[in-house]
Amino acid sequence: MADLVFRGATVVDGTGAPGFVGDVTVSAGRFVEVGGRGLTGRRVVDAAGLVLCPGFVDMHAHSDLALLTDPEHVAKVSQGVTCEVLGQDGLSYAPVDEVTLPQVRQAIAGWNGDPPGFDWDWRGVGEYLDRLDRGIAVNACYLVPQGSVRMLVMGWENRPPTAAELDRQREWVAAGMREGAVGMSSGLTYVPGMYASDGELVELCRVVAGFGGFYAPHHRSYGAGALEAYAAMIEVARRSGCALHLAHATLNFGVNRGRAPELLALLDAALAEGLDLTLDTYPYLPGSTTLAALLPSWAAEGGPEATLARLRDPAALGRIRRVLEREGSDGCHGVPVEWETVRIAGSRDRGAVGRTVAELAVASGRAPFEVCRGLLLGDGLSTTITQLVGNEENVRAIMRHPAHTGGSDGLLGVERPHPRAWGTFPRYLGHYVRELGVLGLEECVARLTGRPARRLGLVGRGRVAPGYHADLVLFDPETVSDRATFDEPRRTPVGIPRVYVGGVAVVAEGRHTGALVGRALRRTAEGTQ
Repeated sequence: MADLVFRGATVVDGTGAPGFVGDVTVSAGRFVEVGGRGLTGRRVVDAAGLVLCPGFVDMHAHSDLALLTDPEHVAKVSQGVTCEVLGQDGLSYAPVDEVTLPQVRQAIAGWNGDPPGFDWDWRGVGEYLDRLDRGIAVNACYLVPQGSVRMLVMGWENRPPTAAELDRQREWVAAGMREGAVGMSSGLTYVPGMYASDGELVELCRVVAGFGGFYAPHHRSYGAGALEAYAAMIEVARRSGCALHLAHATLNFGVNRGRAPELLALLDAALAEGLDLTLDTYPYLPGSTTLAALLPSWAAEGGPEATLARLRDPAALGRIRRVLEREGSDGCHGVPVEWETVRIAGSRDRGAVGRTVAELAVASGRAPFEVCRGLLLGDGLSTTITQLVGNEENVRAIMRHPAHTGGSDGLLGVERPHPRAWGTFPRYLGHYVRELGVLGLEECVARLTGRPARRLGLVGRGRVAPGYHADLVLFDPETVSDRATFDEPRRTPVGIPRVYVGGVAVVAEGRHTGALVGRALRRTAEGTQ
């Protein structure tokens, strides 16, 4: 007799095939029978009127620290997420050493926070994955962060590596892959990773390709020059032979309004050529990052303390302001900053949170740039922002592309995070499937489950099929919806009553059960498991 029976569910199996009504049984954490009627088990869950599908895979998560400080991870499990991909945008906490760990912590405190008293008891990728295995609510995969690797070898220097330095970077990437990473990420509008040339990236991607991994770049521009930046990443994949997954593949700012067909044509040409290419997006218009990320890359040479010193130097300040407001900083995607689009999401100045830099300038009688400078100095560069720069027509067009998967890009260690951290997956199902019909239900589920599982090489996950791990979601297709907003970003969704990881209920009747049954999924020669 099965351990568990889901009776009368509408089964959407993660392949894109039409859904069907039937029973599903689970034993020892795996699906046993799928689609029969009247199946029996020790425990029966009435799933009539609910969709049963694989657990959602967040292809772009920033939960690297949140999973350890808050392992119940309500933000994601309440959405039906059962697997996340960490180590994004070229900056994360492994591999590090005694010198770079505090630098990384400061650099991405605006993403993840930096809790006092936390035990940083790892240094390498394998040790970090072991730390996850102590108990988390969802499964997790990891990407070797190229910026962290470059920092280990070259610090914050803006120059090409020597032959020896390039060899050391290759060694760090290979070590991370051997220890279980699924690929490598870059943040090419973030320092120090952005100091790498495309040729340097090709050499590192060749290492990743040798292990069967993929490259996930946040590329050099999502604004002015975005199409050229996408083309450059495709060329890196072509030259290296490495599979390519384009992170948060958007076209932002006014300069790119209506240009999604040009991007899609570029992707289609690469796919027709035989390149292994996928992408992810989040279903919102605003982006989110740190305020310091908008600065020109030269202003960040030498690391955080050198950046803060430049913000106190009148000569450097004039140049920074000119680049930011008139020329377009490489940190701001080559587009002159529009302060009315820059909203503070996290700061020690609690009165600034929720207001734009332009609003703060009017209220204080200061120039917007001076408000920006004051926040950066007061927060030690950890100010977090949301930035209203997206284009709805581009979001929908890219979402329809067959290579598309879903990723939240959610920053959880922030006072007022972007609502995508708590709402991405129900927003896909409610707003873009049920309300707008941009995607069909089965097709959307495939993009959130089976197809990302295939990109990650997950063994026995991503489908509702006999023998597969019972990572699953039950949701009501008529009511599933995100409730998180920019003013109330931590509101959990509705219409997702049950979530299981390995056959164990993590969410039951819409509430977290306290189960911590997730673990790190490591890449091996036989796949990621």
